[in-house]
Amino acid sequence: MASLKESMGDGGVVLGTFVFEFATPGIGRLAAAAGAQFVIFDAEHTGWGWETLTTLVATTRPTGAEAFIRVPAAERSYISRALDIGATGLMIPMVESAEQARDIVSWANYPPLGVRGAAFGIAHDDYVPGDSADYMRRSNADHLLIAQIETVEGLAAADEIAAVPGIDVLWVGQYDLTNSMGIPGDFHHPDYLAALDRVSAAAARAGKWAGQMPTSVAEAQMLAQRGFRILAYSGDLWIYQAALAEGLNRIRDSL
Repeated sequence: MASLKESMGDGGVVLGTFVFEFATPGIGRLAAAAGAQFVIFDAEHTGWGWETLTTLVATTRPTGAEAFIRVPAAERSYISRALDIGATGLMIPMVESAEQARDIVSWANYPPLGVRGAAFGIAHDDYVPGDSADYMRRSNADHLLIAQIETVEGLAAADEIAAVPGIDVLWVGQYDLTNSMGIPGDFHHPDYLAALDRVSAAAARAGKWAGQMPTSVAEAQMLAQRGFRILAYSGDLWIYQAALAEGLNRIRDSL
């Protein structure tokens, strides 16, 4: 089966979702059964520890949907541990420079491309022994690195970040970016829309992809029209709450 990174080269839009709240063994399976191609487990804004993340990744890996982790920060220990527990993609918040992006790539890759520490026969290779040199080559080729553009500094450096070999996706963190721009939550502001176009264009120039988390079908359509090609539709808690509210309100209205 082709990796998500390989399938992205075929064009079109890749769709997934975020998980922030429901740390159950079934959540990745539910997302995959709903058609998600990837699931991003959030370790930045949750209290989840590595044991919880390990279970979430392990129960998602067999489904066909790829398991990603958003790490808390751009630090070597977070990046190496997330990969070692089996995540095939990493989202790194608040990336603001090419230098920072190069560090991320180095920490995520085995030699000769980087300095990732080696441990084999563990979760990331499903506890199956094999040719470690071959595994390192495949891991370096297949994992997906997502740099979040969430500040005006990161926006200004979007072209330089996208140009770093090994960075695959520029991802707009819309809330933090609008906060940094002084227009918090104003997703119709012309400066924000221009920022979307700037990130999309920077990714395209470098042969990379632009991504974001749309919270509605209309927003997803708008992003796709602007050239965004990897989208994580909303998150578990908001999807559940909205669906429950809709059902309860329809029942009340019918009584």
